[in-house]
Amino acid sequence: MDAKLINPFIASFNHVMQQMGFSTIKTGTLSVKGRELEAEGLVLVVGLVGDLKGNIVYIMDEAIARQIASKMMMGMPVPEMDTMARSSLSELSNMLSAHAATGITALGYNVDISPPNMMQGSGIHIIMSADKVLCIEMVADGLPIQLNIAIG
Repeated sequence: MDAKLINPFIASFNHVMQQMGFSTIKTGTLSVKGRELEAEGLVLVVGLVGDLKGNIVYIMDEAIARQIASKMMMGMPVPEMDTMARSSLSELSNMLSAHAATGITALGYNVDISPPNMMQGSGIHIIMSADKVLCIEMVADGLPIQLNIAIG
């Protein structure tokens, strides 16, 4: 995967999360994973189509997902992942992915994203569209979100 394709995802996370009211945005660890991912908590999958094809998978612990949803809903308590919280987080993954796609388009590629798919629970098994997946841990106000990017 071309390294220049990763910068739009990091820039998108910084920009969108600041718009959501998060003040401290940091890039955590970077790692390369294989095609198969295991996850627990909340998983949002967005497809990338056009000149580049792939998946963007956002993974977060359920408690962190509730905190992020609460922040997006102006501090409203989110004691469980109800319909409103799930909708907020789906929209967040949509905004993050769309903003990244705009950055990729600026590099000369014609790309679009699919609507997000959400999974919740434990033992979630995801098979990505490429053999190697770049995992970027992003942290917003101390809340880690894992971005898994597979572009093939």
